[in-house]
Amino acid sequence: MPASGPETTPAETEHVIQGRYLALGLLILVYTLNFLDRQIISILKDPIGKELNLTDTELGLMGGLAFALLYTTLAIPVAWLADRKSRVWIMTWALGIWSAFTIVCGLTSNFVQLFFARMGVGVGEAGGVAPAYSLIADYFPPKQRARALAIYSFGIPVGSAAGILFGGLLAQFVDWRFAFISIGLFGVLLAPVFRLLVKDPPRNLYDAKSASEKPLGFIPACRVAFAKPTFWLLSFGAAFSSMVGYGLLYWMPTFLSRSMGLSLIDRSWYLAGILFIGGVAGMALGGFLGDRLGQKSKGYYPLIPAVAFLISAPLYVLGVITTDPTTAFFIFLAPQALGLVWLGPILTAVQHLGPANSRTMISALFLLINNLIGIAVGTWFFGFASDQLKPTFGDDSIKYAFIFGLSFYVVAAILLFLASFRIKKDWVD
Repeated sequence: MPASGPETTPAETEHVIQGRYLALGLLILVYTLNFLDRQIISILKDPIGKELNLTDTELGLMGGLAFALLYTTLAIPVAWLADRKSRVWIMTWALGIWSAFTIVCGLTSNFVQLFFARMGVGVGEAGGVAPAYSLIADYFPPKQRARALAIYSFGIPVGSAAGILFGGLLAQFVDWRFAFISIGLFGVLLAPVFRLLVKDPPRNLYDAKSASEKPLGFIPACRVAFAKPTFWLLSFGAAFSSMVGYGLLYWMPTFLSRSMGLSLIDRSWYLAGILFIGGVAGMALGGFLGDRLGQKSKGYYPLIPAVAFLISAPLYVLGVITTDPTTAFFIFLAPQALGLVWLGPILTAVQHLGPANSRTMISALFLLINNLIGIAVGTWFFGFASDQLKPTFGDDSIKYAFIFGLSFYVVAAILLFLASFRIKKDWVD
């Protein structure tokens, strides 16, 4: 894999930076595909579960632990490599690998094969996020980073919505295997296009104090991050919120089927609309508020999502207990938006918990905690809770699992409130 390359001339640097918006657009597209491949299984798990005769707990493990186990742990060595080699090459290989394993998902014939194929998707996606954070931090100056990271994070609601919609439609009109194969094939074809059009910007361009410093290794980066209480508060605050976010997203199609009686096609359109409209609105709001209020006080970066989570939890409960699907749709839009407000502000704050030469590694450490708890535990928890509640509530067990699980938003808000008092001391410009 090529290294970062020789030092660029001023003219070459200007040319690369002028292409920042094209690069951001392609990074969003890759992130969209990242979440599409990651979340498509949430709409496909019902037909998969019927064919393979799986319990809710098993489906939760397949959607969470199978993906998160290697996705989170491999992100650390990938981040180390991204600080030393071409970030664009790393993302190109990552995109090709996770897309190829998505194709393999469609070729499996039992639970064990599918479990390991999902692990392969996680292997590829381990190289898809932390290098992108680093690229964006070098493409955009500090005062624009929260918006740029929030816009990049549009890939989450767009990719999740696309995965739900296209996965559901393809599963209905062809089968669930074809859904995996066709979407994986698109990613394989996109990889060389991404490599051709996106360039690595000079490292630490807007951070002159760190421009000449070598990237920190794993142990030094851990010392920097772990010594700061803000890192732990932000990481676990985001992780508890992600338990709700990933858990609800993964199990919402099941809720719409069992508690509201929607068909596969209806719940695909229904959930895709919630994810896209609410998600994009939440990302935009978080990026705007983060850049605007964060310039006044660093404490706003964690405070904004803390307030959003406290408002979101009771709104989700209201939507879950509403029996009319149309009314519930409009109720769900607000908490879906508020539940994603955190990405721009928190990701920006994480970028400033250490010197510029530690950004990729600290981001990977943050993602390790956030995703291992959020994805692996979140999807499993709601499935496990549903199985435990089924003898009492029957098909409505997933509804009550949602209500109990929303308490994690309160835990997340408390941790982020605490971070808002500490972050100024731990901030590195």
